[in-house]
Amino acid sequence: MSLAIPNLPAADLAIARHFYVDRLGFCVIFDSSEGGTSGLLGLEREGMRINIDAPMDGHGRKACVTLEVDDVDALYTEWSASLNLTDPIVDQPWGARTFGFQDPDDNTVFVLSNVTW
Repeated sequence: MSLAIPNLPAADLAIARHFYVDRLGFCVIFDSSEGGTSGLLGLEREGMRINIDAPMDGHGRKACVTLEVDDVDALYTEWSASLNLTDPIVDQPWGARTFGFQDPDDNTVFVLSNVTW
């Protein structure tokens, strides 16, 4: 099996960890942080994987990640209870049901399901 895992930049790994683990329900699969604020953090939830890299020097800032899930409505309901979701859930003309939001470092997280391409 092959897998692509996006790296999202963060200014402070502890803030990113709180957001993704405590608020979005991801689990830590590895933590190579230095003092909790810088380093690399690997996260997973229901087959979705993301790496958070702080300070991610030399790779640019403000990334975007798309998470394809089985039930976008369930995640929207769960996450909207604790987050200000910037993009409401919508049926896209290209065949997916989507929503999106910004993380604390202004990275875009785009969630979709029911892709018919």
